[in-house]
Amino acid sequence: MVEKARRKPVDSEGRETPVPQWEVFVRDDQDEPLRHVGSVAATDADDAVDHAARLFGWYAEDLWVCPAAAVERRSTRPLEADRPAEADSDSAEPRVYEETEGTPQVTDP
Repeated sequence: MVEKARRKPVDSEGRETPVPQWEVFVRDDQDEPLRHVGSVAATDADDAVDHAARLFGWYAEDLWVCPAAAVERRSTRPLEADRPAEADSDSAEPRVYEETEGTPQVTDP
């Protein structure tokens, strides 16, 4: 049986900026899915689209932006800034990824 990933909400407190943040998604071709490419800071959606087009959407067929505050972030790991400092990151044991009938399973050795 494959264990489901346990994702917890990522705390965004203290990460606010004076200018609203926007998440940017692009699709290069109509047959491809949208993919997240980054974020931009802009006062409104029109400015966010202009800024995102310059940074990420040179050849994109579709470019979407949404307010970052409307996106609920969940992760199986904490953000880099939230992680405790490790004495020697090279000594940490790597995670092991196993395929079981086409479904990946992640285990900590």
